[in-house]
Amino acid sequence: MPDEKATKEKLLECARQEFLEKGYLKASLRGICQKAGVTTGALYFFFRNKEDLLAAVAGETLRGLNQIIRAHFSREIDTDARTALAGDASEDIQSAKEILHYLYRHYDMVLFLLTKSQGSSYETIADRFADVLEQHYDRLTEQLSARLGIPKPDRYILHWASHMQIDAFVHILTHVEEEEKALEHIEQIVSYLVAGWAGAFGGRKENHSAGFPSR
Repeated sequence: MPDEKATKEKLLECARQEFLEKGYLKASLRGICQKAGVTTGALYFFFRNKEDLLAAVAGETLRGLNQIIRAHFSREIDTDARTALAGDASEDIQSAKEILHYLYRHYDMVLFLLTKSQGSSYETIADRFADVLEQHYDRLTEQLSARLGIPKPDRYILHWASHMQIDAFVHILTHVEEEEKALEHIEQIVSYLVAGWAGAFGGRKENHSAGFPSR
């Protein structure tokens, strides 16, 4: 192949257009090859199948998102235990806005993954991020419980809170096209979520210290 790098980049560009326009199920490898001006043999030289091609198209966007989320997790784990339950939403709002800004920079691909990736391994991507968040919350609440000597919320609450948080982002992304408006919404939403989180954990702290039995 004369210029493998150029051929691969052309395939990725045409695949992106095809996926965004038609969705994963209706996207055609033959159509992608025709747009790129190459044979299907050339496509299979670089990619195993349509799923592998989608992974290459969406990979950079998801890697960047994971980096931002992991950085937020690290900051949260390092936060002083009592500060974490103080109900101050400023740090969480800043992190949420950073994440949302990134998502809107990659809006077309993110919206595709949320609404047009049926039939691929990405069709459950929101649930997968909720699972990652739940694992983080489990670690975080275990740490807070040990440091403060109070009961941690049970696993159901962690599971519910994780999905509610991810659903908040999904709802904004699928209903609000303007980033500026989305950032306004997320500030209010995160303030609400942080207050609820502090209430769920902090309320148990007050009950425990007052001698009420934990459930």
